[in-house]
Amino acid sequence: MGFLKLCLKLEISKVTHTLKVQQIEKLKEEIRKELKATARNSPKLLNFIDFIQRLGLEYQFEREIKEALEDMYQTYTYLDDYNDNDDLTNASLRFGLLRQEGYHIPPDVFNKFKDKDGEFKESLAAGIPGLLALYEAANLMVHGEETLEEALAFCTAHLKTMSSTDSTHPLTAQVIRALNRPILKSLTRVEVRHCMSVYEKDVSLNKTLLKLAKLDFNLLQTLHRKELSEATRWWKILDIDNKMQFARNRLVDGYFWIMG
Repeated sequence: MGFLKLCLKLEISKVTHTLKVQQIEKLKEEIRKELKATARNSPKLLNFIDFIQRLGLEYQFEREIKEALEDMYQTYTYLDDYNDNDDLTNASLRFGLLRQEGYHIPPDVFNKFKDKDGEFKESLAAGIPGLLALYEAANLMVHGEETLEEALAFCTAHLKTMSSTDSTHPLTAQVIRALNRPILKSLTRVEVRHCMSVYEKDVSLNKTLLKLAKLDFNLLQTLHRKELSEATRWWKILDIDNKMQFARNRLVDGYFWIMG
C-alpha cells in the first residue's frame, strides 16, 4: 500500500505541475499583450517593466523587455525628462531601466530637480516614492558621477529621517529594507516574496502579473528543491566528506549563490 500511495502521489504531482505550466503560459501571453499595448514612454510601461524585473519574471519576458527598452531609448531625447511635469519617479525609473540595460544615459537628467544653488530641492523630500526611485537609480552610478553621488546622499539622509520618525507611513518598511540593501545589491530570488507583498498594495497592481509571479515562484521553488536534493544525493554517494576531508560541506551555500 505504501508503494501504491507513493506512485499515486507522484502521478498527482506530475499532473499538478503540468497544469501549473499551462496556466503560466496562458498568463504569460496576457502579459505580452499588455506590454505591447502600453505606450512606449508612458509611466505605466516604466512601472510595469520595473515590477516584472523585481518579481523575478524578467527571464520570462527577455525579448519583450529588450525590445521595449530599445524602442524607448531610440525615441528618447533628454527633452522627455523636461516634459514629464517634474515627475521624479518617472525620470528615475527611466534612467535606471535604461542604464542597467547598458544604454548610456547621463545623470544630467536629474539637474532639473536641483535649485539655483545646485542642490537637490528640499521639496522632493515630501515624495517618498520619488525618493525611493532616485535612491535606487543613484546606486547605478559609476566613478566620477557627482550628480548621482549627491542624489544618493540626499535620498539616504531624507529616507533615514523618514523611517525613524514616521513609523505609520505605508512605505516605511520598504524604505528600511532599501536602505539596508538596495535592489542592485540584493538577490532577486530572495527578494521576490517581499516584492509580491509590496506589489499587492501598489496602486498599479496588475492581478494577472501578480498571479503569474506567485505561480512562477512556486514552480521554481519546487525545481530548486529537486535540484538541491539531487546534488545532496550525489555528494553523499561520492562520500566527499570522508574522501576529501579538506573540502567544506557548503553545498547549500554554493547552490544558493549560483541561483542568486
